[in-house]
Amino acid sequence: MDRRKIINHLRGRRKHRVRTIVRGTSTRPRLSIFRSNKNILVQIIDDAKGKTLVAASSGEIKGLKGTKTDFAKAVGTAIAEKARKAKITEAVTDRGSYRYHGRVKALVEAAREGGLKI
Repeated sequence: MDRRKIINHLRGRRKHRVRTIVRGTSTRPRLSIFRSNKNILVQIIDDAKGKTLVAASSGEIKGLKGTKTDFAKAVGTAIAEKARKAKITEAVTDRGSYRYHGRVKALVEAAREGGLKI
C-alpha cells in the first residue's frame, strides 16, 4: 500500500469510530463537519429520516477576509442562525476524523455562541 491509501484507511477508521457513538435523532440532530484544505462545510442531519435539515459552508460567506479559523467562526454563526430559523435548538457534534481543535473547535464554539445547544 502506498502512503495515501494508508492515510485514507486510518482516517476512515477514525471516522467510523466516532460515528458508532454519535447518532442524530429528530429531537437532537447530528452536526456533521467536513474540513478541506480551503473550505469548511457543516450540515445538520436527522439520521432517523436520513435527511439534511440545514447546511452552511465557507463558500457562502462573501466579503470576509482573514484566516481559515475566521471563516470557520463565520460558518458556525451562520449554521446557528439557519438552525434557529428551522427551529433546531440542540445538536450533537460529529467531528468526523478530525481532532477537536483549530477550525473544528472554532466552528463549534461559534455555533454555541449563536444559540445552538451542543
